[in-house]
Amino acid sequence: MSEVTTIGLDIAKNVFHAHGADAGGRALFSRKISRTKLLEFFARQPQCLVALEACGGAHHWARELTLLGHEVKLMPPAYVKPFVKRNKNDAVDAEAICEAAQRTNMRFVAIKSEEQQASALVFRTRDLRGHLPEYGWVAPKGPSHIAVLSGLLDGEMGSSLPDAATPMLHDARSA
Repeated sequence: MSEVTTIGLDIAKNVFHAHGADAGGRALFSRKISRTKLLEFFARQPQCLVALEACGGAHHWARELTLLGHEVKLMPPAYVKPFVKRNKNDAVDAEAICEAAQRTNMRFVAIKSEEQQASALVFRTRDLRGHLPEYGWVAPKGPSHIAVLSGLLDGEMGSSLPDAATPMLHDARSA
């Protein structure tokens, strides 16, 4: 019996899908796994390459699976898409991830640490504040001016912005 060398993992909120293949690319299993059982499942697998699409949550799971001794690689979703062979669903996506990861010329994304992700979050929050000029509101740069923007958001600026924009700006203010 062949041993799994590559697992393609399609992640979601609650139910994930894993597709395992041997060194020759032959499928060995395809199964659904609940979020609560994921680490238990991978702890029972031989150390192997685990591939995921670089999407929300992927860096977290990559760090967790690395701690279990697996080699984890993340791929941009656009690089996986050409390997989807038929109607898109979780099982097909996991198979495509597995196949794409086995390609010798595949490019991968570096796994981010929690600190790197926090820095990116701060950057995106600042970027969100940079959208206010689109609505005619400008404030000087720098953390000391956040209070100015915060005050404007509760007053005149908040009432003049589209309803869809205000929750995001409230979130950015509290970040």
